[in-house]
Amino acid sequence: MKPVHIRRALALALAKPLEEKPLEEKLAASIAISQVLEEITEMWCQWRRQKLPLYLFLAMCFNLVVAPMVYAATGEQLSRSQSWGLGLLGLVTLGLSIYLFFVMFVPEKF
Repeated sequence: MKPVHIRRALALALAKPLEEKPLEEKLAASIAISQVLEEITEMWCQWRRQKLPLYLFLAMCFNLVVAPMVYAATGEQLSRSQSWGLGLLGLVTLGLSIYLFFVMFVPEKF
């Protein structure tokens, strides 16, 4: 399924609540959602071979949650880009410390 079709299917599925739609639209929405889930599953299977892009993507998504908290905790003294960078730096530091912890205590795996 092409990205244009995915966007159209999601727009159709999210346009109205399911209770207000006729049967054909409900069926089309459920088919569209199942196709989107199939695409996500296929991407997940492909990303299992290449883990670094997946980890970077997940870190950036998690930073979408962390950066506003950093921005709010500083009393808006930092700019949004600075809080984004500070959140990313914190995630990298946390990831590196977890990695080094495992390297120190389970060295035979590495």
